This record gives sequence, C-alpha cells and structure tokens, in this order.
Amino acid sequence: MKTLARDARQLGNLIRNARKQQAMSQKALGDRAGLRQETISLLENGNPAAKMETVLSVLAALNLELQVVTRSKGGYLAD
Repeated sequence: MKTLARDARQLGNLIRNARKQQAMSQKALGDRAGLRQETISLLENGNPAAKMETVLSVLAALNLELQVVTRSKGGYLAD
C-alpha cells in the first residue's frame, strides 16, 4: 500500500503515524535523527518551512523513503 503526502500537513501526519506505529516518542525520534524534539513537533504539525534535509533525516530514522511519482488521472496511483 502506498501512502501519498501532497502537502506539509499530510507529510506531518504520515511521519506522526509512522512514529507511533514504532512506539517512539518525538524525543526518541529526534535523537535518532539528530534533531530536537521541537523540530519533530513542528514537522508533524505541518510546518511548511521544513528543510528537505530535515525531512530526509526523519524519514531515514523511521526507515521510510521518499518517492517522487507522476500523478495519475483522478489523483490516485495505479499499482
């Protein structure tokens, strides 16, 4: 199953859900990613000013990857 994030808020929700699925606190995720807990909170709350480097560090700490795909008709991906 693919999960799409098309804006900062959706990306933040994806990160929050992945963190919670791994039973990890924001502090623990921040420590693993080399960031402050406050930064994780901002990212999870959809801060649009997050740097790509920050996002990639958090995704790596959660064992997730960023994929860029072409939007299909209707906005859904076909598998």
